[in-house]
Amino acid sequence: MNRFPNEQNSQESVVHLLENSRTESAEPLPIDRRDKSGSRIRDHLANERTYLAWMRTAIALMGFGVVIARLRYLLAPNEPGTGQGWALGLLFICTGLLTVLLSTQHYFMVLQAIDANTYEPSSRWVVLFSLILLLLGTGVIYVLFSMPSGSRMTFSSLI
Repeated sequence: MNRFPNEQNSQESVVHLLENSRTESAEPLPIDRRDKSGSRIRDHLANERTYLAWMRTAIALMGFGVVIARLRYLLAPNEPGTGQGWALGLLFICTGLLTVLLSTQHYFMVLQAIDANTYEPSSRWVVLFSLILLLLGTGVIYVLFSMPSGSRMTFSSLI
């Protein structure tokens, strides 16, 4: 027995509304920027957190690039190096700068899409950035293993 007689009717009306909303045109509804609904605020805050995470990634890439470019100065002057560290470091720095530009552009595109209620997630940037980092990581491994074995630093040589 149903304790709430109107419960069944309300469930049917919700199902009816959902079915009708799917069959109507997919044009976005105009959203008032002053709308302070909880889900829109959460969407904007999530967009901002994602942007800040990309900024941290860009800073880390640029810092890692500086370390790689300056790694040659940690070796003894008479030790031969590969000569590729500065190029790889510069590549990391440029990737960090490119990350700043692309993530800023993406932040504003998502901001507008949330406001227009047209946001659709895309995996394009994730795949692109993963491939770039895969190539950079391969470059780091190449530089480390192409150094002559006598010039590789050990932890005991730093102490």
